[in-house]
Amino acid sequence: MRELSVAEQRYQAVMAVISDGLSVSQAAEKFGVARQTLHRWLARYEAAGLEGLVDRSHRPVSCPHQMPAIVEAAVLELRRSRPYWGPRRLVFELAKRGVHPVPSESAVYRALVRAGLIDPSVRDRRSRKWKRWERGAPMELWQLDIVGGFPLADGTSAKALTGIDDHSRMCVCAKLMARERTRAVCDGLRAALAAYGVPEQILTDNGKVFTGRFCHPPVEVLFDAICREHGIEHLLTQPRSPTTTGKIERFHRSLRAEFLSGREPFTNLKVAQQALDEWVEDYNTTRPHQAPKDDHTGSTVSLRCAGITTVELVCPTRRPQWR
Repeated sequence: MRELSVAEQRYQAVMAVISDGLSVSQAAEKFGVARQTLHRWLARYEAAGLEGLVDRSHRPVSCPHQMPAIVEAAVLELRRSRPYWGPRRLVFELAKRGVHPVPSESAVYRALVRAGLIDPSVRDRRSRKWKRWERGAPMELWQLDIVGGFPLADGTSAKALTGIDDHSRMCVCAKLMARERTRAVCDGLRAALAAYGVPEQILTDNGKVFTGRFCHPPVEVLFDAICREHGIEHLLTQPRSPTTTGKIERFHRSLRAEFLSGREPFTNLKVAQQALDEWVEDYNTTRPHQAPKDDHTGSTVSLRCAGITTVELVCPTRRPQWR
């Protein structure tokens, strides 16, 4: 027996009143619907016949929040030219370029999904898998690590000591070195402390340039000694736990995508450092950082370290007043 459509079931309820002479209360009880619902069906049938009993679309006739086609085209063009940019960065760049109206991040995300430029299932898997954590204020914790892949013209590849503030996501260190050596790593640490001040804690992995606690017997390496001399608590990650330093790893992904991808070999280490310094300056000052409660509108960039002046950035203090 064929299953009745929704419109046919409603039609039977309406006919029970009109043709069979049942009261609205009786028909409503017979068909298991509320009296108000049956009254509405009767009114719709009287106005439009059987077509009035078909489900109606709840979509509004006009949607003032719908992204204009020209804005959506600008979003997609920008995303295709910068495939590593997410909705937040795209909104920021559109505002800088004078696109009007500036769409919301959620609207940009939906446009990217419609165009097949974002896989929403990947986002869902990530959100279920990891729980984000961060320190409550800047200068409480720095995450430091070493990343390679900086090509030089002589065929070698340089490495960099990198560091970010756990709360503000600000890059506090990006020092290149020809080889991963203790002295070069510690020179990078000293430069970061002189430029940005002394954090309460520093988190690194268990590499030998960072710590000698796992040597037999344990020894204090130069990096540990510098932390001790400055009153910094040196924290170490659990072995084989890269997510502990997830923010610096995320910084490395941005570095590879935006700075290293497609890059020709640098003439020498000095030229590479100059280019890296310029990229870090842009990263710290002109781009939005995807941390909680960060917003930006128009040409105003709101960083977690909002309120820092250029002078404050280079003054070595114990706790810079980053807000």
